[in-house]
Amino acid sequence: MKVGLSMLYCLGQPFSSLLKQLETVEVSNVEVLDEGLHALNDRRVHSIRRIAVDRGLELSVHAPFVDINIASPSESVRIAVLKRLKKSIQLSGKLNAVFWVFHPGMRTGISHFTPGLDWKFNLESVRQLLSTAENTGVKLAIENGLHPLPFLLKTPSEFVRFYEDLGADLGLTLDVGHANVNGQIFEFIKTFPDKIVHAHLHDNHGKADEHLGIGDGNINWVKVVRAFKKIGFRGALIVESEKNALESVQTLKALVQTV
Repeated sequence: MKVGLSMLYCLGQPFSSLLKQLETVEVSNVEVLDEGLHALNDRRVHSIRRIAVDRGLELSVHAPFVDINIASPSESVRIAVLKRLKKSIQLSGKLNAVFWVFHPGMRTGISHFTPGLDWKFNLESVRQLLSTAENTGVKLAIENGLHPLPFLLKTPSEFVRFYEDLGADLGLTLDVGHANVNGQIFEFIKTFPDKIVHAHLHDNHGKADEHLGIGDGNINWVKVVRAFKKIGFRGALIVESEKNALESVQTLKALVQTV
C-alpha cells in the first residue's frame, strides 16, 4: 500500500502555495482538487505536471464538488454540471492523473414527488462521465457520501444496487471518514474488496465530517490498516485531513509499516 496526501489542507491558500507544497511533500502520491482557488486550467496543469515529473509524483484529481449535483432534476443545471465535470476529466488526462474522484448525485427538495428520477439521472450522468474518460487514460472512482447529507450513495447496500444498475466498470474511492460517520467502514471493505481502488483517510468522532488528523478522532486506525491489508489493497491511502495533514502522513506511514 502507498501513503499519499490530498492537498485539501491548503485549499484556502493561493495556487502558488500549492505548487510550493508539491515541491516538498514527503509522499509519492498526491491528490489535487479541481476546485476553488485551485481550479484547474491548461496553464495550471502544465505547472503541476512539471513538478510531478521532476519529483516522480503519481497524481489523482478530486473533481469539483461545490454546487455540483449530477442527479439534479433540472436539465439545464445538470447539463452545466456535466460540462464542468467533463472539462475536469479532460484536464486530468493532460495531467496524467491516475484517478479522477467524484461525488455521487444527491436527493433534492422535490425528490419525494418524483421517486426514482434522481437515481435515473445519477446513473445517466455517471455513464456520460465514463464515456468522456474513455480516451483520456484517467480512471474514474466514485466516492461514498455520508449522513446526514442527501447523497444517493452512502451505504454498502446502496452501492450494491448502484453497481448492479450501472452495468459498467467503475472503481470505488472509500472515504473512511465518511464511512465512520455512517458506522460502516468495515462493511464497505468486506463488501467491495475488488471495487475499492483508492481511499481517503481522515478522522472524526463518528458524528460529523470533521477531516481531523489521523488519530485525532475515534477511528481505530490499526484495525483499518489491517482490513485494507487483508483484502490485498494495492492502491493509495490518501490522507485527506484538513488539520495536522503532514503529521498524519508520518503517522499513517508508521502504521502501514508496523501493523
